[in-house]
Order: sequence, then structure tokens, then C-alpha cells
Amino acid sequence: MSNTIEDLIATFRRTCEETGETEQRVIERLTERVHISRNVSQDFEESLTFGQRLADKIAIFGGSWTFIILFLSSLAVWIALNAFVLTRLGKPFDPYPFIFLNLILSMLAALQAPVIMMSQNRYAAKDRVAAEHDYEVNLKAELEILALHQKVDVLREKQWMELVAMQQEQIRLLTDLQGHKP
Repeated sequence: MSNTIEDLIATFRRTCEETGETEQRVIERLTERVHISRNVSQDFEESLTFGQRLADKIAIFGGSWTFIILFLSSLAVWIALNAFVLTRLGKPFDPYPFIFLNLILSMLAALQAPVIMMSQNRYAAKDRVAAEHDYEVNLKAELEILALHQKVDVLREKQWMELVAMQQEQIRLLTDLQGHKP
């Protein structure tokens, strides 16, 4: 068993031009017979700071239908209040062309865009970690499958040798039987 894995690792190292840190980690876990799979998403989430989690929640809310509906409702109320209601009662605080509303919208966009980009960058980093983990798991699985193939080949070769030996014994017995015929 260990010879098979050691042979496989030697073959793997010969075929790879350059074994990187990931490949070394997989080989180490393979020789130690340790599981390589883990929940990388949970590990990644646990490493986030409060600010990063807050930015993710803001990005999730900012990209939801709830936000869009609330935002459009707020705009409609602002415009209706300043264009119709307050003009009849007196002086509106933000008359048409709604310069103060434009300032607020610009500030919102200026703050929301970097927060969303930070969140997207984190999700991209999370995807890279998941892809690297998938590569490790797939590489280990491939090596394990190759080891199983080697074991099956060894067993098949052993069975062939036993069958050939049994056939030779049967031929010898038949030859002996034919030689003792009267």
C-alpha cells in the first residue's frame, strides 16, 4: 500500500514541471492519509472584520428590490412634497430642479459604489479560495484514483500469475495422466 502511494507520488513529482505549495500540501495530506476537504466558505466568513461584514450587508441591501422600491418611493415623496404640496403652502425646501436632491443622490452614489466594490472584491477573493480548494480536492482525488488503479493492476497481475500457475499445474497433471495410460 505505502509503496503504491510512494511510487505514485514519485511519478507525480516527475511528471510535474514544478510542484507548488498547493501540490506539496496535497502530497503531504495524501501521505498522511488526512482529509483535505473543509468548508472554505465558513473559514472565509469567520475571518471577516466587522466593517467587511457591514459592507457586505449594505451591498446586499443596495442590490435588492426592497432598496429599489424604498428608494423610488422616497424620490417620489420628495418630488411630490417639494413640487406640489410645499409650493401651495409656501416655499419648498428644495424647489424644482431639486438641486439638494441631486446632491444627496450624488453623495449616496459616491458612498455606495466603493462599498459595493469592496464587497465584490471580497466575493472574488472568496471565489479564488474556493477554486484553489477545489483544485486541491480534485488533485488529491485524482492521485487516490491513480493509486487505486495501481492496486487493481497489481491484483490483476497477481491473479493472472496464479491462473497461469494453476494452468501449468493442470497441464502437468494431464501430461502425467496421459503418460500412465495403459
